[in-house]
Amino acid sequence: MKKNCKSLLAACCLLNAAIAQKTDYPIQPVAFTQVHLTDDFWKPRLETNATVTIPYILDQCRVHGRIDNFLMAAHKKKGKLTTYPFDDTDLYKLIEGASYSLQERYDAKLDRQLDTLISIIGAAQEPDGYLYTFRTAGVDGTQTTNTPQDWIGSRRWEKDSILSHELYNSGHLYEAAVAHYAATGKKSFLTIAEKNADLLVKTFGPDGIHEYPGHQIVELGLVKMYRATGKEDYLKLAKFFLDVRGPGGEAYNQADKKVVDQTKAEGHAVRAAYMYTGMADVAALTNDEGYLDAIDTIWDDVAMHKLYITGGIGATNNGEAFGDDYDLPNMSAYAETCAAIGNVYWNQRMFLLHGDSKYMDVLERTLYNGLLSGISLSGNRFFYPNPLASVGQHQRSAWFDCACCITNMTRFLPSMPGYIYAHNANDLYVNLFVSNNATINLQSTEVKLVQQTEYPWQGKVNITLEPARASTFTMHIRIPGWAGNEPVTGSSLYAFMDDDAADIPVYVNGEKTNYTRQKGYAVINRTWKKGDKITINFPMDVQRVTASSNVKADIGRFALQRGPVVYCIEGADQKDSSVMSIVADTNAVFNAVYKPGVLNGITEINFKGYEATKDNAAAPVTQAVTAIPYYSWNNRGSGEMEVWIPYQPGIAKLKAAPTVASKSRVSASINNKLMLKAVNDQYDPSDSHDQSMSYLHFWPAKDTTVWIQYDFDSAYTISKSKVYWYDDKPWGGCDLPASWKLLYKQGNEWLPVENTTAYEIAKDKYNAVEFKPVTTTALKLVIQLPKNDASGVHEWIVE
Repeated sequence: MKKNCKSLLAACCLLNAAIAQKTDYPIQPVAFTQVHLTDDFWKPRLETNATVTIPYILDQCRVHGRIDNFLMAAHKKKGKLTTYPFDDTDLYKLIEGASYSLQERYDAKLDRQLDTLISIIGAAQEPDGYLYTFRTAGVDGTQTTNTPQDWIGSRRWEKDSILSHELYNSGHLYEAAVAHYAATGKKSFLTIAEKNADLLVKTFGPDGIHEYPGHQIVELGLVKMYRATGKEDYLKLAKFFLDVRGPGGEAYNQADKKVVDQTKAEGHAVRAAYMYTGMADVAALTNDEGYLDAIDTIWDDVAMHKLYITGGIGATNNGEAFGDDYDLPNMSAYAETCAAIGNVYWNQRMFLLHGDSKYMDVLERTLYNGLLSGISLSGNRFFYPNPLASVGQHQRSAWFDCACCITNMTRFLPSMPGYIYAHNANDLYVNLFVSNNATINLQSTEVKLVQQTEYPWQGKVNITLEPARASTFTMHIRIPGWAGNEPVTGSSLYAFMDDDAADIPVYVNGEKTNYTRQKGYAVINRTWKKGDKITINFPMDVQRVTASSNVKADIGRFALQRGPVVYCIEGADQKDSSVMSIVADTNAVFNAVYKPGVLNGITEINFKGYEATKDNAAAPVTQAVTAIPYYSWNNRGSGEMEVWIPYQPGIAKLKAAPTVASKSRVSASINNKLMLKAVNDQYDPSDSHDQSMSYLHFWPAKDTTVWIQYDFDSAYTISKSKVYWYDDKPWGGCDLPASWKLLYKQGNEWLPVENTTAYEIAKDKYNAVEFKPVTTTALKLVIQLPKNDASGVHEWIVE
């Protein structure tokens, strides 16, 4: 559809003027290729990514049909396409991560494998540059046995603002192609990307189709293509895709308002973070003040109301989205790994725009906690959501049908060194503390830096400078907000219980030096010469963090933080593998102990606590409690875990006695281990819409019969059952069931119970039914879903 839009044409005129001035970020990052890690924390993780994760994901892409999709689109193979039309991006992200890895650690075999993959991708591209396997493979029905995927629409771009992900795929294609070109100097992949981008330029714009991407990232990709090729049309199109967005669309994908009119973080958290990052990129290159004002305001909203203590964003699985202000549940926290990566991208750009350390504070918090938790220590198991509490229903997976988080991790990790330093003219910023050797070009001279530290376990940092010649320039060393008694700088969302902030001295060549404090940095301007050494020692006390009283999930609880690392208590470290009933002693002493043989080397925190009792005993029996870094949990199997530890009586969950239901093996007409564990976890919801803990739902099924089954650990005589229904209406897709019934097992038959009371169906309460006693080894809950919705279950009790 074409529209004559004067505002878009005016924006294009302004954009042309900005491009002519060649504006950009006032501060520039130091590329990861100029920074070589020597530490014991991040370097091993990048090596695991190169030697384990990348080969593993390549193999999984073969096994799960990602490569076959392209072969079918190239008419070189017949078969069945994978599940989602965005599955193409798993291969693109793999190539991007592998390309980054090649720049740090060349591998001839991997280089050849990438050449082969790129050849396969090129063969799937249509003559005009269109590249989207789900349409090309199925266009004539000869290459795939699939029923045409409804998401893709009947013609190109028709459903991109909703479901097709055509532009999303292009965005990841561009990012991967630029990375491969930078790593190898080969233009094979870049040529494919240019052909596709040129098609977009011809198709969309003021004189073409007026449509916005349903899932943002093409904006970031187009900016990278502009930087790599110098083609200004790519930058113009990136801005067009932002300007054409909203109003009249959905908040889910940030299209309910024009981007410059948005003030709150809303909708799908990954899409949002990518959009805010794209807005920052375009604003830097075009001087668009409207974009800057919008993302500044939205950043404040996230920092004040919607940021998990782990740096995660996106509170709810309903739309993988931001929740309302202060809605930060723990056990049902979504905090998607992709969203954490997007949060790092966005905060880096905000720093490059403003030079304020508060953005790097959030980046560091996310990096060490809510992002790193997304991958196992072994490098081949992954989290999609990253909850802050668990009763054992969470487990890292080897693969997901929707594998976006898995492939996103492998492309992010090799780029991590690129977040350590930045520069502007003769200003050099030290943003992260990691042992490394770096080379940085300032206006006055080239500077080699050697950073030595045992961070994040120890706070001492030595930075040795080797300028090519004695030169005057300014060092900006970030003083983390947590070292200045602010968990999130400028935000009242979190606070430390102990107000003991101290000055942070900085030494140059062993002598304490005076420095000015600017935007959270220790700023030292002087003439630097070879061998000058800066020493700073950050306090690494264990800090107790409390949340605003508006965060209902965290009332009466604190989280533990030491340096940038947030901690949790996990069942594997406690005396009876239970943590939900633990209460911290408010007078406890917290001892930090480095354990090189535990979880690849961690500093654990030991303190005293006690188990909650019904009568809140005045003199409870104390027990030793051990906390581990949050990122390291679930590497020893599933079990209980909690970040926010109760310290007030009555907050902790009392340890429940085993019941018929809790001891049962659960199965259902759906196969989702996490949801199956929810129905007998002995957690009572506050209401039917309670999303603070896990629940089972049958969405998107509707108007059909579904079931849940308990297989008892032995035969029991039972006569009553209660169900607490999940219902997220009016906005969600789960309603109360049309009806339900119970069947008990007798031999090999399932027989209905003879109920003596009616089967209740009501919200916000347990729905009970009584029946004549039966002795059985299994019970089945049969649910008739309503005509237009699914249903769900919080808890199912048998008596």
